[in-house]
Amino acid sequence: MQLVVARIGRAHGIKGEVTVEVRTDEPELRLAPGAVLATEPAAAGPLTIETGRVHSGRLLLRFAGVGDRTAAEALRNTLLIAEVDPEELPEDEDEYYDHQLMDLDVVTEDGTAVGRITEISHLPSQDLFIVERPDGSEVMIPFVESIVTEIDLEEQRAVIAPPPGLIDDRAEIASAREAERESGDGAEREPGDGQGPAESGPREAGDAS
Repeated sequence: MQLVVARIGRAHGIKGEVTVEVRTDEPELRLAPGAVLATEPAAAGPLTIETGRVHSGRLLLRFAGVGDRTAAEALRNTLLIAEVDPEELPEDEDEYYDHQLMDLDVVTEDGTAVGRITEISHLPSQDLFIVERPDGSEVMIPFVESIVTEIDLEEQRAVIAPPPGLIDDRAEIASAREAERESGDGAEREPGDGQGPAESGPREAGDAS
């Protein structure tokens, strides 16, 4: 099975090094010197990692045959792809490969269906589940313990405890307006009565660190 493990960024220096956006929890294994990686587009590879080092918090790689800045810059935005045994599992039981999480059904703790995971986005601060909802819209779910409370690979589902507004703030706003109308005994505000619509301040989506 092929998995995307990194995306090549801009060239660094003049000796062929490139920055990479890491998309694996095991860069020391997947992006080690000597690793041979397929690429997307395929014409850019395969690439053999010659050296790797961390500089200012970013991983820098140099590939065999890429010896100057011009050649390195030509690889920008190329995806690096590793061949992985589909039966292989991460060492940590709380870690998962992307292919294990793809297509999982996402439900809330009370069993309400949210959608299906169609993509995992690896950001510097956290990972995100891109979830396609039944109506075709998408919602982003931070893959953090406080929100994703359970991954059940046998049942092929991810259980979430979404903070207010994460899944559908429109429904919450509508509910709040309905409650407001009921508390006002059904009376509607007239223009000029000095009671304009209330503005909602920014909501925090909980601890996503």
